[in-house]
Amino acid sequence: MSLIVAIDIGGTHIRAAAYTPESTRPIAHHKTRSLAQTPGVFDRLVEAVEAIWQEGNVAAIGIASPGPLDPHSGTILDTPNIPEWANFPIASKLTERFGVPAYLDNDANLAGLAEWQFGAGKGHSDMVYLTISTGVGGGVICNNRLLQGYHGMGAELGHMTIDPNGPLCGCGHRGHVESFSSGPAIARYVNERLQAGDTSTLQPDPNLTPAQIAEAALKGDALAISAYARAGEYLGIAVANYLAIFDPSILIFGGGVSQAGDLLFKPFEASLRRHVFHPHYLDNLTITRAALGDDAGLLGALALARLALNGKK
Repeated sequence: MSLIVAIDIGGTHIRAAAYTPESTRPIAHHKTRSLAQTPGVFDRLVEAVEAIWQEGNVAAIGIASPGPLDPHSGTILDTPNIPEWANFPIASKLTERFGVPAYLDNDANLAGLAEWQFGAGKGHSDMVYLTISTGVGGGVICNNRLLQGYHGMGAELGHMTIDPNGPLCGCGHRGHVESFSSGPAIARYVNERLQAGDTSTLQPDPNLTPAQIAEAALKGDALAISAYARAGEYLGIAVANYLAIFDPSILIFGGGVSQAGDLLFKPFEASLRRHVFHPHYLDNLTITRAALGDDAGLLGALALARLALNGKK
């Protein structure tokens, strides 16, 4: 029985799990702190894998990591949360250490792959997955294949420019959808409006969270409601562009901000209908929430390794 080891790398935690050939339930699982700003992240990653390793019984390793990265070479180009991993050949280093092939891709791509293989996207040939959280990430399935692109950097959906004069994105460019619709973008907008003199039950706070803003909105706070309406408006513009490019049969939303429900999605759907190139894109289009939760990264790494071993990557 050849196992797959799946790794999900985050700024806070590293998770590693071992799976049998046909199951999505791990037979072993280990979680450790990333301590991403502290040297030695790769050593901690190796220790997490060693904790679940079964010598002579592992066929491959799948890795879900923040990007930007190059899945073709297995190299992390520059991930802001882990500064020591610039141009870091993580796949070859794991292969050298453990003696089995290792496959890498962006964590948002792999969450989308997992939803397609095991979750809300099963049965669809063309799918767009969006996670709306600290950032906005995406994964795209086109004609039953994960879209990677020539450089392996396709489907960076959060970094589509929708207003070149818009707010500064975390990547350093202006007007990306992430700069309008991510959790920090919603909180930043509320703080800016409060400092400009808008009235609200909320108070200026650099640690203000999207959940706190959603709670105020549900109690009728006009500024909080407008913050989510603004995020939904720009998200609708972005998704209208995605429909024109990818023409999916299903849109799947994950991430903590999507838990705001109608506060975000009612203005999103109204904006989408106003901005979509042709209403036929919306015919029979399924819009739904992600099904896999925190396990999406691990399951995407699992799916990536399985597809690679089967020659379908």
